[in-house]
Amino acid sequence: MVIKGKVHKFGDDINTDDIIAAKYLVTTDERELGRHCMENIAADFSKQVYPGDIIVAGKNFGCGSSREHAPLAIKGCGISAVIAKSFAGIFFRNAINIGLPFLELENTEDIHQADKLEIDLSNGIIKNLTQDKIYKTQPFPEFLQKIISVAGLINYVKLKEGADNENRKRKA
Repeated sequence: MVIKGKVHKFGDDINTDDIIAAKYLVTTDERELGRHCMENIAADFSKQVYPGDIIVAGKNFGCGSSREHAPLAIKGCGISAVIAKSFAGIFFRNAINIGLPFLELENTEDIHQADKLEIDLSNGIIKNLTQDKIYKTQPFPEFLQKIISVAGLINYVKLKEGADNENRKRKA
């Protein structure tokens, strides 16, 4: 799975309240949440994002309260992946649940606002097309790529259950 997009750069400790303010937690509509993504720290952020763009941040991305709304807002505004030095555990789980890929990369400070990146999730290769640099990170596990490809864990389970039911019918 390959992702290409423009970088939107953030620092350390971007918390879930920064990603989506609590006043918007009255909906789980991905697009509505996306309209307000990062507005507390970058007022026009959602208006600057094009489908496929990528967030690059420092350490502890997604810290704070446990809310699935945060990765939903990121995905809803058009971001296709998040790269950070490290992620809060709860963000990690919520991102998988809704089908948002993420990668840890130690030297995110080398990547700049508006750089163009190409991410090969299968091989853990991040190409900075603007700077002509290549970074190696852990490949995104195949199982998680399958979840991402069907837009989240619930869809994955539904598809798997459907396939399992079909196999049982064939065997009967």
